[in-house]
Amino acid sequence: MAVILIVEDDVFVRQIAELMIEDWGHNTLSASDVDEALSVLSSHQFIDALFTDIHLKTTVLGGCELAHQAIKSSPKLRVLYTTGNSITDKMKALFVEGAHFLSKPYTPDQLQGAVEKLLTA
Repeated sequence: MAVILIVEDDVFVRQIAELMIEDWGHNTLSASDVDEALSVLSSHQFIDALFTDIHLKTTVLGGCELAHQAIKSSPKLRVLYTTGNSITDKMKALFVEGAHFLSKPYTPDQLQGAVEKLLTA
């Protein structure tokens, strides 16, 4: 199964996502901000996918910035963005190529579908 790095600054949302994704047989790593995520990404552990909130508390578009940095070192990394805020076309233009998006709040079925779609793309 896949290894998915979950980057979410809301600890409750992050823990729930971890539990759901692990229940589906995947392994998870987690981080609460861009710096933690970059540390995990630089640990040389293979990561299949990045599931990141776009609006992290430390930066407005932290998830987008993180994905661009992550893709530089892992070009095949799959990216799934999420946010509870509205998304503009200008923001979508900042997404890494091939990225997917899942709006908050999401149900377990919606998350599972998004993860499966991401991993099979």
